[in-house]
Amino acid sequence: MKLSTRIALAVGVTVPLLVLACGWLLLALVARDLHSAEDSHLKTRATAIAEDARTLLRAAANGQPTAEENRQRRLFNAALDVGVRLTGPDGTFSGGPQPGPSVALPAPGRGPVTVRGGSRGWRAYALPVEGAQVSGTLWVFSPDTASRTEVALVRRRVVTTALLAAPLSALLAWAIASAATRPLGRLRKAAAGLDPRTTSVRLEHRPTRIVEVDDLAATLRTVLARYDEQAVRTAQALDTARSFSAAASHELRNPLMSMGTNLHVLAHPNLPDTERAEVVEDLRREHGRLLGMLVALRELGRGDLVEADAFRVFDVAEVADAAVAEARRRAPDAVLTLSAEPAPLHGWEPGIRILLDNLLRNALAHGRDPEGRAEIAVGVSVDAGVGAGAGVGAGGGGDVGAGRAGGHVRVTVDDRGPGIAPGDREEVFRRFHRGPGSTGSGLGLTLVAQQAALHGGTVELDAGPDGAGTRCTVRLPSGDPGREGELPFRRDWLAVTAERSQSSHKEPS
Repeated sequence: MKLSTRIALAVGVTVPLLVLACGWLLLALVARDLHSAEDSHLKTRATAIAEDARTLLRAAANGQPTAEENRQRRLFNAALDVGVRLTGPDGTFSGGPQPGPSVALPAPGRGPVTVRGGSRGWRAYALPVEGAQVSGTLWVFSPDTASRTEVALVRRRVVTTALLAAPLSALLAWAIASAATRPLGRLRKAAAGLDPRTTSVRLEHRPTRIVEVDDLAATLRTVLARYDEQAVRTAQALDTARSFSAAASHELRNPLMSMGTNLHVLAHPNLPDTERAEVVEDLRREHGRLLGMLVALRELGRGDLVEADAFRVFDVAEVADAAVAEARRRAPDAVLTLSAEPAPLHGWEPGIRILLDNLLRNALAHGRDPEGRAEIAVGVSVDAGVGAGAGVGAGGGGDVGAGRAGGHVRVTVDDRGPGIAPGDREEVFRRFHRGPGSTGSGLGLTLVAQQAALHGGTVELDAGPDGAGTRCTVRLPSGDPGREGELPFRRDWLAVTAERSQSSHKEPS
């Protein structure tokens, strides 16, 4: 049922009820006013004929029939339009319309009351009549036919008004409701033509100055926007899952085939011990590579699917300290220095840990000098003008500088390796890009670039401070880089693109 029809029915029922209620009140007021006017008339008549009533009682008491008859005629003539009954010690005199003798009459001293005899009713008023040597009671009566007729007339008019008000009010309410809900109908038609699955057209609504309709339109736009957002997130999750599957199947195929070949070789009964040891070592390397690649792919997927509500404020220096401590455990022969001071950042803490772990892992793998020694310095620098204190050494003589220049937290990692040629410094961030002799997954620096972009920052490769080795510099905005509920940057790092086709994954740098 339409809203306009519901409103029309509700008004069509309510208005007659209100008319009847008001009519009942009007009837009560009219009846009271009629009784009041009638009572005033009775009292006036009773007061006017009271002297004639005393004279009549005196004549009856003195035994004067002629005078009594004259006084009685005079009394009834003075009463005019009311009935009169006078009772005294010597009899009862009555004339005009009045109830029968069997009807109980009101006692003197009370106000006018209604008495009934059979199907008729009268308003009756009793007045005591007292004089020299006489006493009695004078009643005056007035038929209530006129008042009942007027009340009945009002009642019929109230009922007629209620019967007319029902259809008229319902029709008027339907017309008004139809006009009022017309913007709602237009909004419904506009919303019914939208299909988020097949079109990108969204709801267009012009303000109607009707608060409910405008609020509903705003709610619909919000719902559609949330639908679009969830659809994008779902599509990203599906793309990430597909890309993970494609990348894993492509990159794991050759290592698994190599491992299968080695397992067949190990099954040879006459394999020399030296060759067997080499094959086992090769299997260990392939196993480590596969494990590292799966972990890196998982981390890339986490970065693709992270939500804005996972961002919070934390201290990069504390994360750097934990990452360096873990790197020292993995490579006890390496010299890692750390220098840190508080460096607050609004970001995804697990992502920054992934960034630092992969920077250190890459430096340990590729940043050794010709003698195989690894000397790595991690730096996080903070702009002292924003309130940072002096550098404080942390953890095993490490040297990590923490800082924020121009509202940015800057993380640097220096090594003493052979360095990277300027022409190759962009290529190393490509997925599955591995240099000659590399046994890694080719995803370490890709993870670094992903996390830097996810936080609205940048990552650069350059020569070390003294011209030797490599320096990797990551700059991250220290404040909230995006609006509430949004990420500063979004990119599907697992998706296969033309720029990063799988055919180039194994090209050497």
